[in-house]
Amino acid sequence: MENAPPVDKEDDSSPTSDPESTPGSCHELDWEDDPRNPYNWSDGKRMYHTVCVALFAFTVTYMSSAYAPGAKATGQEFHVSETVSLLGISLFCLGLAFGPVIGAPLSETAGRLIVYRLGLPIATIFLIGAAVSKNIGAIVICRFFAGVFGSPALSVGGGTMADMWPPARRGPSTALFVMAPFMGPCIAPIIGGFVVERLNWRWLEWVSVFWGVATCVFALGMKETYKKKLLENDNKNKNKEKTSSGRKMPSLSWGAIHKWATESLVRPMQLLFTEPIVLFLSLYIGFDFAVLYAFFASIPFVFQQTYGFNSHQNGLVFIALGIGTLLATLTNVLCDRFIYQKKCAEARERGETGHISPEQRLYPALMGSLGVAVGLFWFAWTARRDIHWISPVLALIPFNWGNLCIFATSITYMIDCYGARYGASALSANAFTRYVFAAAFPLFIIQMYEKLTTKWAASLLGFIAIALIPIPWILFSFGARIRRKGRYAI
Repeated sequence: MENAPPVDKEDDSSPTSDPESTPGSCHELDWEDDPRNPYNWSDGKRMYHTVCVALFAFTVTYMSSAYAPGAKATGQEFHVSETVSLLGISLFCLGLAFGPVIGAPLSETAGRLIVYRLGLPIATIFLIGAAVSKNIGAIVICRFFAGVFGSPALSVGGGTMADMWPPARRGPSTALFVMAPFMGPCIAPIIGGFVVERLNWRWLEWVSVFWGVATCVFALGMKETYKKKLLENDNKNKNKEKTSSGRKMPSLSWGAIHKWATESLVRPMQLLFTEPIVLFLSLYIGFDFAVLYAFFASIPFVFQQTYGFNSHQNGLVFIALGIGTLLATLTNVLCDRFIYQKKCAEARERGETGHISPEQRLYPALMGSLGVAVGLFWFAWTARRDIHWISPVLALIPFNWGNLCIFATSITYMIDCYGARYGASALSANAFTRYVFAAAFPLFIIQMYEKLTTKWAASLLGFIAIALIPIPWILFSFGARIRRKGRYAI
């Protein structure tokens, strides 16, 4: 999930980079003009693939929250508490945390396409299992594995975008991709509120199944974008000759297992606990995601208790979160165009190519940090019977606007800070943190609102948001100094 990297900086994640070729080599020059190179595809073909990648991200995150409107009804049917039934959300999010661990090494060895072709169909099958399950244990286990198998398609999307779009043209298309996983959790409760009121909770899973099938069908025209896999496919005849001549095909070795464990498991945790940039941005984004997923439980509770909303009215409240997502996407695009790209152009005029500071990415996060806190306090102090319901609904707009501004900018910033070699590990650490937080918060948020009341429960979250505001501002001012002291940063 990245926008354009700094001007004239080498983008190692692009399909023009090849570990087996040196700059200026014949092989690399041939690849630049090769029609198989996704950089040379038509804009229409690249846009189709961009929509497919965004649709995968939307569908997986839709699945994660579609269960929420029926959590109470599910608990009643199986005679368990609503907290236990909310494990259906929490375990799905926990499954999403494993996405980079599975998706990244698979995409680097077998290509991007197989991740899309295998992951979401298997996740959809597990959702069918959840829809027909006869007990709560089977439901939450099926949803956990749906999250595990759906997550790789979500995690490799950024790599696919880098494969297709040159850095100078990556901003708008990536903004669409980054928006998709935020729109999924916003749309799901809206649809789910009507579904659970008119049918039953099982149909929430069936609608997710329909989304999964529709996405897979729409994406049937997708092609491979990963350079290494494209070149391997072109050498099929050579591989056949090698196999027929008695040469053994590559097999799984201890070295390969060690490399996977190091790059997919150990290194992300190293960055998380040794790099302040990764640690604090992961905690910040983790908190914001946790509050977003906690809203799936707390919004129905608050608006039913305070205003007597029914299921579909509760679902319509989430339109405000969707509006915030759209406004954040616009903010990120405008900041990229009128601030970052302008500074890039000024640097080129001065001949200072390759020296744009990653901190120049942080303008949307600076604004967004204020939006999250404002939204939470606005919600906390206006969700009262003597104040019209529109006020707390509108409060959700600045919250999610700020949430996505922080998320999208921080992801791009970490890629710029850690480059192609360590950027993927930084993003893996971030993804793991945010989905673990998102898995935990729904399990205690209702008890928190019951004990503290809406005013003070949401205010507590607002105070935490205020405490986190300095993070992007400190990085904007001292990020270069922090990077110089780091082990992995560029």
